[in-house]
Amino acid sequence: MSESKEQEINEQTAEEQKQQAAEEVHEQDNGYEGLEAEELRELLVAREQKIEELEKELSETKNMHLRKAAELENYRKRVQRERGQIYETAKANALEDFLDVNDDLRRTLKAAEDLDVNDTFMDGVLMVANKFEEILKKYDVERIDEVGVPFNVDYHDAMMRHKAEDEEVGSDVVLEVVENGYRMGDRTIRHAKVIVSE
Repeated sequence: MSESKEQEINEQTAEEQKQQAAEEVHEQDNGYEGLEAEELRELLVAREQKIEELEKELSETKNMHLRKAAELENYRKRVQRERGQIYETAKANALEDFLDVNDDLRRTLKAAEDLDVNDTFMDGVLMVANKFEEILKKYDVERIDEVGVPFNVDYHDAMMRHKAEDEEVGSDVVLEVVENGYRMGDRTIRHAKVIVSE
């Protein structure tokens, strides 16, 4: 079979396919023409119901996605907050181990004031004590050692109660600090052990 003959057959086939598609479209259009007005209304109502159902489904899907996005955001914030709390707790626990050493250094310096101790040695102890103080300041750790302030369960641990020498001092006032306490921001790392007035 020659090329021109084959091309002619292909063109004929393509033309027939176009004509067949056009007839199918025409038949579909004619299908609606034969319908009564009532049937067309029913079709229209059915389509509108389908549109409403799809819009409702779309709205529900959007709401579900918004809820999931809000849940994810809340979860992210909660994890971030918990991570911060864990960090603060770990920092406080690590610092707490050094507080006794700091207190011992301070007691050593206070005791050495009344003794004849080598100045070079005392300068070394003072330098170490000052480094401890700098580290505590760096992490916003404050000493709880005030006397004459109202007793506060958030900061103080009452070791004993007795009558104040000064009669003007009311009850529940810190008379003496037996052991310093420490706080870091709003968090009390160690309560101060105190003697409280009756």
